[in-house]
Amino acid sequence: MKNEVHVFAPASVANVACGFDTLGFALQRPGDDVIARFSDTPGLRITKIVGDEGKLPLEAEKNTAGVAALSLMKQLNLDIGVEMEIHKGIPIGSGLGSSACSAVAGAMAINELLERPLTKQELLPHALEGEAIASGGDIHADNVGPCLLGGMQLVRSNLEFDVITIPTPKDLYAAVVLPELEILTVEARNILRKEIPMKEAITQWGNVGGIVAGLMQGDYALIGRSLQDVIVEPYRAKLIPGFYEVKNAALKQGALGCSISGAGPSIFALCEGDETAFKVGIAMQQAFQAEGIGAQRFISTINTHGAQRIK
Repeated sequence: MKNEVHVFAPASVANVACGFDTLGFALQRPGDDVIARFSDTPGLRITKIVGDEGKLPLEAEKNTAGVAALSLMKQLNLDIGVEMEIHKGIPIGSGLGSSACSAVAGAMAINELLERPLTKQELLPHALEGEAIASGGDIHADNVGPCLLGGMQLVRSNLEFDVITIPTPKDLYAAVVLPELEILTVEARNILRKEIPMKEAITQWGNVGGIVAGLMQGDYALIGRSLQDVIVEPYRAKLIPGFYEVKNAALKQGALGCSISGAGPSIFALCEGDETAFKVGIAMQQAFQAEGIGAQRFISTINTHGAQRIK
């Protein structure tokens, strides 16, 4: 067995407008890196966290990567010593699946260290166990699924860990901007209504079906018509200064659609082709800057590989 492994887990965009808790896709970058190695000291120890220093606990039982790794070690009845380093490439509260990245990388690092006793799909419940501690105990696979497995994932059931890969057109790009704001998932969930009118629900269901059909058929116009969120976006937009200015800037530059990534504050736009995606990304970034808010920009195809071991 290898004495040390290095795993990279990519950022992800969850909800994808109308697919609240049911749709998500992986980006190429940014992401989190976890390095794991065998140790003579029994148990799991997190020895270093680089990035977001001071915000994340070193105690494995309180850390998303640690909990995911411990869950896997418990299932396999492992009595070994492991040291783990976490290199955060995604800020906490960014809306890009930061906790999911750490959880996925933590579980996968242990699996790779042991020469893959489990498949990627079998790692899903362990990664979800880790992410749950960051989301108040709720289990949602719309970040963990694409981060681990790659591609666009439809979460049919969180309870049964039932996720399905949806094919995506090869020329589909995402432009993502991460403003210098922080929104915690718990806060973003508390702002939502507990009940919704039937008319809005029907509109939302139709849009989810439209996105899935548009992706599978490579119908960019249908994807664009379906990237509408009438339930969640109107409430979470209040947490992001300049949201509608950023969205309008993206649409004017040719984006198929634009909405909030996960709980926010990141905003994503889906585009046909890289040229349009770069124009859209710049326009979104400039719209935030006009509001006095700095923002990072990422342009990415859909990452079909998900988390990977770095050789």
